[in-house]
Amino acid sequence: MTIPPCRPRIAVTLGDPSGVGPELAARLLADPRNREAADIFVLADVSEVQAAAAIAGVTVAISDRPGPDFVAVLDDHSAPSVPIPRGVVSREAGERTLHQLKRAVAMANDGLVGAIVFLPLNKTSLHLGGMHEEDELRWFAKELSYDGFTSEINIIEGLWTARVTSHVGIKDVASRIKASTVTDTIGLLNTLLSDYGLASPRLGVSALNPHNGENGLFGTEEIDEIIPGVKSSQAAGINALGPFPSDTIFLARNKYDGIVTMYHDQGQIAIKLLGFDGGVTLQGGLPIVVATPAHGTAFDIAGKGIASVNSSQNALSIAIRVASSRMQAATAGGKRVYGLSGSAAATVVQQ
Repeated sequence: MTIPPCRPRIAVTLGDPSGVGPELAARLLADPRNREAADIFVLADVSEVQAAAAIAGVTVAISDRPGPDFVAVLDDHSAPSVPIPRGVVSREAGERTLHQLKRAVAMANDGLVGAIVFLPLNKTSLHLGGMHEEDELRWFAKELSYDGFTSEINIIEGLWTARVTSHVGIKDVASRIKASTVTDTIGLLNTLLSDYGLASPRLGVSALNPHNGENGLFGTEEIDEIIPGVKSSQAAGINALGPFPSDTIFLARNKYDGIVTMYHDQGQIAIKLLGFDGGVTLQGGLPIVVATPAHGTAFDIAGKGIASVNSSQNALSIAIRVASSRMQAATAGGKRVYGLSGSAAATVVQQ
């Protein structure tokens, strides 16, 4: 990993304790390249980190202050006395996951960290544990008191995707395609790729209907909403082209740094076929960077120490790079810098 010019502060949570998240987190924390690139705060009890490290077969250097040689584990002594069962959905796992995510958000709200990286979650456990939002992005937006535009960003090597609609039924997609949300999604993807370091990101936009709508024969969303949304983005100086038929746009992926799709599976099927191992999800639009590996909790191999760390490492690397870029820009512009305020060491933030 290249050492960023600004050293950001990153909050890491272990994800669902019943899945592979803790062991993957341990491998990230044990890697000296990650500690050299960022100050890492771990929201967990020391006993949980040590147990995860034993599964992963690594040693995690822990201190009360993060730095190139150590991570800081913000132990609030809240781990359950009886370990949460591995490999199953449970209310206890959801409650534990939400507890640590809330602590990470509290640190972000206090300006103590510039990014949150969370390991894989289980949505059913989260809902059993008290999460009422449709997905993590909406939950983070609520906890951060953010009501601006958001979109989940999915990333593989060399290609980022954003979508105009997300976790909604197919029957509701067409009515939610609006020129304004197309423009907002294009703008968000452009901003994030710029934060990542691309000077003028090349963006392609997918159609909704078969054959790009065939001049209105198979639907008019392209004419009424998508084309105006693209033109509005172009007028703002964004290098966006489209719409293009959704069944061929990914064949031309080398022409683009990012692709905007209209609904969840339109982009996700392509992304996962092209690069499932290594994929990253970014919770786009939030005031801080929030990243996670694109895979799930993998209950079937949890505790075996064999889960691939590639996606988790990519999530942390992207979070560090984007947070560092934002720190540089905010410092230059005299704005509030998340993850750079406060004392040299963050205090424990309890929820």
